[in-house]
Amino acid sequence: MSIQMHNPPHPGEILRELCLKPMGLSVTEVAEALGVSRKTLSSILNGRAGISPEMAIRLSKAFDTSPESWLNQQQQFDLWHAMNSGEEIKVKRLRAA
Repeated sequence: MSIQMHNPPHPGEILRELCLKPMGLSVTEVAEALGVSRKTLSSILNGRAGISPEMAIRLSKAFDTSPESWLNQQQQFDLWHAMNSGEEIKVKRLRAA
């Protein structure tokens, strides 16, 4: 069993707070460097879109990080929200015959 983070931040928040702000970069500058539209990057930064494997590779190249770190952040965020959505996931347990 793994230990889960309590309400992990969206990777876009981490990107904004730990990459863009400290480096003094604008959304436009980063979007151009990543080869994506400003709208695409803005959606990620504002938590309306997630980090895809392709975006993880782009971010890893731009900021000298690993693509796995971006994908892991997204996975932790998604899993926490799925487990804490308030909706019970009903599943019938299967057992070997």
